[in-house]
Amino acid sequence: MNYLNTLLFGYYPYIALSAFLLGSLFRYRTDQSTWRSGSSQFLRKRQLRAGSNLFHAGILTLLAGHTIGLLTPPDIYHLLGLSTSAKQLLAVIVGGAAGTLCFAGLVILLWRRLTDARIRATSSRMDIAVLVLLLVQLVLGLMTIPVSLGHLDGAQMLLLSEWAQRIVTFRSGAADLVLGVHWLFKAHLLVGITLVAAFPFSRLVHVFSAPVGYAWRAYQIVRRRQ
Repeated sequence: MNYLNTLLFGYYPYIALSAFLLGSLFRYRTDQSTWRSGSSQFLRKRQLRAGSNLFHAGILTLLAGHTIGLLTPPDIYHLLGLSTSAKQLLAVIVGGAAGTLCFAGLVILLWRRLTDARIRATSSRMDIAVLVLLLVQLVLGLMTIPVSLGHLDGAQMLLLSEWAQRIVTFRSGAADLVLGVHWLFKAHLLVGITLVAAFPFSRLVHVFSAPVGYAWRAYQIVRRRQ
C-alpha cells in the first residue's frame, strides 16, 4: 500500500504535469487547427447557453478556490485573521455552492451531448470522456463536504495543502502526507491529476486561448459609407 500510495501521489503528479506541459506545447506547434473548444452552439443554442454559463461560473470559482486554498501557507491566512477551522468552513460553503452550479451545468452539457444525435455525431470519444471525468470529479468533491464538516479542525485540509505545496516546489515526502487521509480525498486528488494529464489531448486546451485581452482592445474605427 505504501508503494502504491507513493506511485499515485508522489510520482503520478509529475507524470501528469509533464504530459500537460509537453503535450500542450506539442499540440499547439503541430496541430493548431484543433486548438479550439469545438462549440456546437449552432446545433442547439438554448441548452448550451444555460449549461455553459452554470458550468463555467462554477468551475472557474472552484479552480480559483482550490489554487488559493491549497497553495497558500497557513501563516498567511492566519495573519489575515482566518483560523484553520474558519478557512475550512469557508471552503466548504464556497466550494459547495460553486460545485452545485458546476454540477448542474455539466449535467446539462453531458445530457445534451449524449441525447442529441447531431451533437453526438460531432463529438469525439475524448469529448465524452472529459465530461464524464469532470462529472466524477465534481461528485467526489461534493461527497467530501460531509467528511469535512465532521472534522472542522482542518487537520486533513492541512495535509492536503502541504501535499500540494510539496509537489509544486519539488520537495520530498509529499505522498506520505496523504497516506492516512480519507479515501474520498484520495480519489478526488487522483481524478484531478488524471484530468491534468488528459488536458492537452482534449478540447480543454481552449482555456489557454480565452480572450482575456478583449476587454482592453483598441477601439475599432468604423466609417460611414459615403
